[in-house]
Amino acid sequence: MRSPLRSILIGWLASALMLVGFPAQAGMVGTEQLVAADARSQNLASVEQFMARQDVRAQFEAWDVAPALAAERVAALSDAELQQLALSIDTEPTGAGALGVIGIVFLVLLILELVGVTDIFKAI
Repeated sequence: MRSPLRSILIGWLASALMLVGFPAQAGMVGTEQLVAADARSQNLASVEQFMARQDVRAQFEAWDVAPALAAERVAALSDAELQQLALSIDTEPTGAGALGVIGIVFLVLLILELVGVTDIFKAI
């Protein structure tokens, strides 16, 4: 036999579950979202490929910036900043704009340092 307390408790729990409900979200994924995600991955790949070059790594080491930490900061860039950086890498002639792009990356790192987001330039 069931105890009255148990029946009341089961009825109360069942009522509470029906009243609370479970939130669910579903929606259509727009073309713009897919294109933006694809563009970000392409821009990130372009910048990472550039940063993997030996001359770029040597310049980072000359500035006492760890290349791995610079790669983390690049991954944290907004979509617009990443697109601007990738565009400047793609539009410059080979080797001619390397210092300019390294300078842009350095400026981004410097701004992040001054704002307090990162602590890259410990030795300075």
